[in-house]
Amino acid sequence: MLILLIGFSAAAQETRKEPPQKDLKDVFKRKKKNGLSVRQKSRANRKVHFAVVPAAGYTLQTGFAALLAGNALFELDSSANQSLVTSSIAYTQYHQIIFPILSDIWSKNNIYHLSTDWRYLKYPSETFGLGIHTDINEGYTLDYSAIKLHQTLLRKVGGNFYAGIGWDVDYFWNVTELDTPAGHTTSSFEKYGGEGTEFSTGPVLAGLYDTRDNPVNPTKGAMLKVDFHLHPTFLGNDDSWNSLIVDARKYFRFPANSNNILAFWNYDWFTKSGKAPYLMLPNTGGDPNSNTGRGYIQGRFRGNNFLYLEGEYRVPITRNGLLG
Repeated sequence: MLILLIGFSAAAQETRKEPPQKDLKDVFKRKKKNGLSVRQKSRANRKVHFAVVPAAGYTLQTGFAALLAGNALFELDSSANQSLVTSSIAYTQYHQIIFPILSDIWSKNNIYHLSTDWRYLKYPSETFGLGIHTDINEGYTLDYSAIKLHQTLLRKVGGNFYAGIGWDVDYFWNVTELDTPAGHTTSSFEKYGGEGTEFSTGPVLAGLYDTRDNPVNPTKGAMLKVDFHLHPTFLGNDDSWNSLIVDARKYFRFPANSNNILAFWNYDWFTKSGKAPYLMLPNTGGDPNSNTGRGYIQGRFRGNNFLYLEGEYRVPITRNGLLG
C-alpha cells in the first residue's frame, strides 16, 4: 500500500520568513518573558532534551495498547552528532508486554558510535507458517517470553564510514502453541523443529555509512547499515547459522525549497547459511522498530529471506511544524 500526500503553495517559500517551530510541549506553556516562554528558554539551555508521552494505539497483532514512551536527545560534545536514547513500556489488549531500550550514542568528533537494542517481551502473537503462499485464515497463536540483548560498537575509519563489532543474545522461553488450526496434526512451528526454548548468541560484524542531518527526523542525507551475524555451535547454539541484514535510507527535500521530505527505505534480511530458530527467521515487522510490511499484520510472512522497499512523502500541515 502506498499513501501519497501532495501539497501546493502559491507563494514562493524562499521569500517568506518561516515561523518558529513548535513541538507538543510548547502547546502547554504557561508564562512568557521577553517573547520566549520560560519553558522554551529552559529547553534551549539544557544539554539533554527529554520527551515523555503517554499514548494509545491499535494493531492487528496487539489489539488496543496503552503505552508510555520517552526519549532523550543530547550531544556528548559540540563536535559530536546528536545521541538518542528511547524507551517505552506497553501493555496490550492481548496481554502482551513490550519493553525496549534503544540507543545510539556518538562520541567526541564522532570517532565512536555505540548502538544498543535491549528488550523484554511477553508476546502471545499470531503466526501463519513459512513462505508467501500461507493462508491468513490458518493463523494461530504462538505464546512466548523473550529477552534480546544486542550491542554494537563502531569506529570511524574515514569520512562518514564506520566499522566495528558487536554481540547478540536472544533467548525465548515458554514457547507454547495455542489454538492451532483444526485438521492440522502438525503445525508449521513443529514441522520446522521449533521447541519450548530457543537460544541464539554470537558476534556481529558491522559497517555504517551515515550522512543524515538528524537521527530523529532527517531532512537530507543517507544511511547504509550492514550487519553480518554469526551463530556457531561452540557458543551454545543448537545449529550453526549466519544472517545478513542491510538497512538503507535516503532523504530528499521535494520540492527542493520546501519543508516536504521524500524518504526511501530498503530493508533486506537474509539467512546466509544454516537453520535459524523459528522466532528469529526474517518476517514482516521483525525489524527493530517493527515497521516493515506496513499494511500487513506483524509476522504475516516469515521465511529464510526477506526484501522490503517503501517510500514515504512527509508534508507539514501547519507552518510551525506542530502537525504534519
